[in-house]
Amino acid sequence: MAKHKDIIGYENKGDFRSVVLEDLLKMYSSNNFVSIIKIPSKKKSTKKALNSTLDTESLGIIQKFIEEKKINLKNFAPSKSNEIKPLYLFLDEEVLLYAKLKNLKFKKVQEKKNKISNFISELEEKHPEIKRAVINQYLELK
Repeated sequence: MAKHKDIIGYENKGDFRSVVLEDLLKMYSSNNFVSIIKIPSKKKSTKKALNSTLDTESLGIIQKFIEEKKINLKNFAPSKSNEIKPLYLFLDEEVLLYAKLKNLKFKKVQEKKNKISNFISELEEKHPEIKRAVINQYLELK
């Protein structure tokens, strides 16, 4: 995802995903030869880290299939030329647990739910791993 001497930019919106992303990037930069910067910054980044998780990606893929006739799934890849998604394979529940265990400070944000996201959440309760199955299948197709 990141190479030697990359400058990784990220946004911290204050939600649990963003603070975990920041924490992981700091840990990664201390062990590797990369720099991290908060966006916006005067310094130009070579990669942008997104706080996208398994929940947000699986929801996006399912919504694309339901709402659009012509589907381009390239935006759902774990990394593109200048974008990386370090939290890609983690559920929101796991990311939130990490934030709580590390005592990271974050704002509780009420996310907007629609019919599709409510349906997927209900499916996940009855059939755990459905979100992970969507992402795994996408990765196999890619």
